[in-house]
Amino acid sequence: MLFADSGLSDAQISVLLAIWSLTAVVFEVPSGALADRFSRRGSLVVAGVLQAAGYASWVLFPSFWGFAAGFVLWGLGGTLTSGAFEALLYDGLAANGDEDRYGRLNARVDTIELIAQVPVAVVATALFSFGGYQLAGWASVAMCLASSVIALRFPEPERGSDEDDEPGYFATLRTGLREAIPIRRAVLAVALVYALDAFEEYFTLLAQDWDVPTVWVPLATIGIPLTGAAGASLAGRLPFRGWVLFASGALLIVAAWLAVPPAIVLLGLFYGLYRFVLVHVETELQHRIESDSRATVTSVAAIGSEFVAFAVYGLWVLGSAVAIGVMVLLVALVIWRRQ
Repeated sequence: MLFADSGLSDAQISVLLAIWSLTAVVFEVPSGALADRFSRRGSLVVAGVLQAAGYASWVLFPSFWGFAAGFVLWGLGGTLTSGAFEALLYDGLAANGDEDRYGRLNARVDTIELIAQVPVAVVATALFSFGGYQLAGWASVAMCLASSVIALRFPEPERGSDEDDEPGYFATLRTGLREAIPIRRAVLAVALVYALDAFEEYFTLLAQDWDVPTVWVPLATIGIPLTGAAGASLAGRLPFRGWVLFASGALLIVAAWLAVPPAIVLLGLFYGLYRFVLVHVETELQHRIESDSRATVTSVAAIGSEFVAFAVYGLWVLGSAVAIGVMVLLVALVIWRRQ
């Protein structure tokens, strides 16, 4: 909404999102190798600082190039988080022999992340009412810096007993890339499904297009993360079913066709089913990785998702959320055939 209200067109907004994805394409795998070679906790700390700088750029320079610079900084921060967090979580459990709990704990993390969007939406509405995008932007900067402080307290299990015996950066990178080949089906599943999350960036714009006033958009879409949280939570308890992603695509198509405020309910149901599938494919990938290059392998899947995300941005420029729904159906077909 900030971009649209700053005078940017749908095409310019999609270009900005493409810049965000392109940054990830360039730095995703190298950043995963850095996390594997040096410190996953350190990667999370730096990621929060970079994202804070990105938001600051948006507030200080509310123009296309200011937004683009912000997305590059955020993209760099995102690559440092992607893979590093999953690896830190999985290895922390494995150090205690509890790696079989990863799926349920990963589902819980996703659930908490989504539920947190509810109070955030309320706060965002209040901040926007009192201070507009400026106040909301600086609050976002502060929260990112706070996340870096919290990340400093994360425990990080040691990998290897002798630092001199640890592989170098490029050796870690090569190992991670080799490790991704034999488990390419799991890597592809994560890449395809995770790429669909790019559509989340357009939820607020959809609400605006469906005649919801800007100031009420955060509250109008508050149910979407709640249904997403419900889907993620159920993923920790129920087995995967191939039809679930098909159903989510069908719901999105119907919602886009109706294009009225009540269709936000269907958008939320789509997101809940989608999150259910995402938790399952991410968990399956982590269980299949057997080397210490866990963050690198996860980043390989993430970089694949960025390439697929370009299709989401392109379909939005064409003005068709229905087409994105059809894309979800195609991804569901590929995932189902590979189960």
